[in-house]
Amino acid sequence: MTMTGHDVLVLSPSFGQWSPAPRARMDALGLTARATIARSPLTSAQLQAEIGTAEALIVGLDEVDAAAIAAGEHLKVIAKHGVGVDNIDVAAAKAHGITVVNVPGANHAAVADLVFGLLLGLARHIVEAHRSVVAGEWAKFHGPELSGKQLGIVGLGRIGCEVARRARGFGMTLLAYDPYAPAERFEAEGAARADDLDALFASSDMVTLHLPSSGTTLVDERRLALMRPGALLINAARGDLVDEDAVAAALASGRLGGYAADAFASEPPVGSPLLAASNVLLTPHIGAFTDRANELMGVSVVEDIAAVLDGRSPRNPV
Repeated sequence: MTMTGHDVLVLSPSFGQWSPAPRARMDALGLTARATIARSPLTSAQLQAEIGTAEALIVGLDEVDAAAIAAGEHLKVIAKHGVGVDNIDVAAAKAHGITVVNVPGANHAAVADLVFGLLLGLARHIVEAHRSVVAGEWAKFHGPELSGKQLGIVGLGRIGCEVARRARGFGMTLLAYDPYAPAERFEAEGAARADDLDALFASSDMVTLHLPSSGTTLVDERRLALMRPGALLINAARGDLVDEDAVAAALASGRLGGYAADAFASEPPVGSPLLAASNVLLTPHIGAFTDRANELMGVSVVEDIAAVLDGRSPRNPV
């Protein structure tokens, strides 16, 4: 069904950025896109100032709290251009009769690809080696092979499973922690089940995080101290899962062999101790930034917005 006159405020700068399909679908459905003036991610105050007559929001990492939601007098649907909705006050939206949707499953392959890019780059010092060649130094860099190493996967959801499949291809042994995943999922992915998170950190050569934000720090000084000397840690999930000061200290002491991150406690991570740390590989939250993921996420949110505005049930309600 084609609609006209529906104001959709696009907060996510990556919406339709690498695929024309999402905006083409929006045009076909008669939805009107409106860009924000403020630079993403928007604070609650910025969103309140810009929300105006918007009936729908396409959200990235913006602060969509109760105050911002209350400012949207015409708001009917909030669509997360991604999976995690920890930056959206879902309870406040529900209280205002606003539907929240997200896009589960669209970016899991893209994020898993990046995880292995980070893991290989960190283990084999690829960035440093490149810089050495460019500088004419021809330095040699030593690093571990992945084959035979134990990868601890924290969170065996869609992304965790994709990581497990790639890890098997590299000949790694797998230990996973996820208290909510059924036993058959561990078996299907060839991963031993860790019932205790501390045990996973203590026994793994490399650990990768794939849990949503919970409001509590998962990797702190105590848990870092459990890790094998020289172990590697990858965080392509949420920045607040990790105590960045503790990670920097563990890197400085040599306890932690390396840290790679695509998510930070504050983005961009201005002033983070990680910026001055050694043996780090840092990327600007680009896990979902592929052409295929961009198309799948964008088209999904557009179609779910259209469904809600048309009085139909969306495919991916939160």
